[in-house]
Amino acid sequence: MEPYDPPTGAASTLVTNIGSLVTNDPAFGEGPLGLLTDAALLIDGGCIAWAGPAAKAPSADEQVDAGGRAVIPGFVDSHSHLVFAGDRTAEFNARMSGRPYSAGGIQTTVDATRAASDEHLHGVVERHVREAFRQGTTTLETKSGYGLTVADEARAVSVAAAHTDEVTYLGAHLVPSEFADDPGGYVDLVTGPMLDACAPYARWVDVFCEQGAFDGDQARAVLTAAAARGLVPRVHANQLSYGPGVQLAVELGAASADHCTYLTDADVDALAQGSTVATLLPGSDFSTRSPYPDARRLLDAGATLALSPNCNPGSSYTSSMAFCIALAVREMHMTPDEALWAATAGGARALRRTDVGRLSPGARADLVVLDAPSHVHLAYRPGVPLVSAVRRAGRPCEGARPGE
Repeated sequence: MEPYDPPTGAASTLVTNIGSLVTNDPAFGEGPLGLLTDAALLIDGGCIAWAGPAAKAPSADEQVDAGGRAVIPGFVDSHSHLVFAGDRTAEFNARMSGRPYSAGGIQTTVDATRAASDEHLHGVVERHVREAFRQGTTTLETKSGYGLTVADEARAVSVAAAHTDEVTYLGAHLVPSEFADDPGGYVDLVTGPMLDACAPYARWVDVFCEQGAFDGDQARAVLTAAAARGLVPRVHANQLSYGPGVQLAVELGAASADHCTYLTDADVDALAQGSTVATLLPGSDFSTRSPYPDARRLLDAGATLALSPNCNPGSSYTSSMAFCIALAVREMHMTPDEALWAATAGGARALRRTDVGRLSPGARADLVVLDAPSHVHLAYRPGVPLVSAVRRAGRPCEGARPGE
């Protein structure tokens, strides 16, 4: 999502009559969510300038009445695949009819994406970013990975960079069909000419470390080569089977290990003791009829969790963070508070951001007004569109429903 620079002399705004305010800062309220009731927020210069009881709110140039609704930080989506073309409805239909999910379906999207125009790809990304905005997502990462040639991967990260600052180079998404007999040659391409072409557009590097994709040695080669170019590692880890992905992520200081469905005790311990965030993607497990990660096990061990919809055309075609919160509570044994924290502050941790995922002084004024008295309604009323209004850097987001 593009940066927003508030205009010089922008008016300050007081959001008041907030029934329940989640700051995600324990210094400002109750528990890890820093929860306040009957609260107010002061927005100035695109940032939060003050948070506290409405009765003690400072004056402002303009005032917005939240009508007793809940206000939460904007969702921080740290894992998506939005630069794509084509449709995989037939694959989904077959999977729901009994065919198991495997990594190989990615090639279908690769073929369609290579054939698409730049204009079409920009349109796809813009449409999904706006869709996410309307549902409360104010920070969003997205990846390449559906080009798998030097030119197509460079095009993908360039397209992504036009829509968000959080761009990930995922040339190691799958060994494409033309390299089926020479996976080592493809790794050489990913760590050489493709990396050279993509690094200027990306902040992150990712690899699908999984059976049917890249093994531990191949993943290590990709991550270390990209790290030498200044890209920070992320890893698709342990989604379909036990494997080396989580341990590799922690060893290399990756910002996140994503999926984390099949974990040994050693994997859990590594995540608990390291700085790598375990990013859980329940939309994928829902859409592939796969086991859900054991979030409770990770939380009880002390690991830091993030949640993401993993919006992509194959295994999780949803951009709804609220849906994933409901799944996390129902299927992964997280509390509503834990799930909301993971979808906001946890996502910020996974992107190594301190300016988003919270609503306390100094944070960017990214906030969501829910048409509900409490954030718990995100899990309590699954499937109901509760987002009433969205502000990013203090500015109302186009396409969000009125209601502030």
